[in-house]
Amino acid sequence: MWLDILGWTLVIALFVIGMLGTIYPILPGALAIYGAYFVYGLFFSFEPFGIVFWTLQTLIVIVLFIADYAVSAWGVKRFGGTRASVIGSTIGLIVGPFVIPAFGLILGPFIGAVIGEMLVGTPLERSLKVGFGSVVGLFTSVVVKVILQLLMIVIFVVWLIAN
Repeated sequence: MWLDILGWTLVIALFVIGMLGTIYPILPGALAIYGAYFVYGLFFSFEPFGIVFWTLQTLIVIVLFIADYAVSAWGVKRFGGTRASVIGSTIGLIVGPFVIPAFGLILGPFIGAVIGEMLVGTPLERSLKVGFGSVVGLFTSVVVKVILQLLMIVIFVVWLIAN
């Protein structure tokens, strides 16, 4: 009984950590959700999960990793950014929340993209436009991650109910 409670608590905690990872990039996101399946299997059973389940979930995780980078880079590139602003935006996304706790998630990528552009000689006005693009990319990336990670959780629940 207490092992069941512990198992479900860990599964739900990993789902929550995974969803928080969509907005706070230092958390493992999709990997936490994927890890919840292993916790479920260890506490209860791996029997409900077959090759179709694991293949589907693994494909979603791969798409999430590719989309996370691609969508963020798309936002920067769409607004005329260079490789320097993509790198700056990525650094800002990771460092921003620590340096500016309340607003770092938004300001970090923006400032990083602007600095990246200015380092390669882009005028301030265009650099600011690219910084805005990094924020657009960030928000788009978050929406994509939320949808795909919720899909992972829904598939898990439906799979358990169906099996």
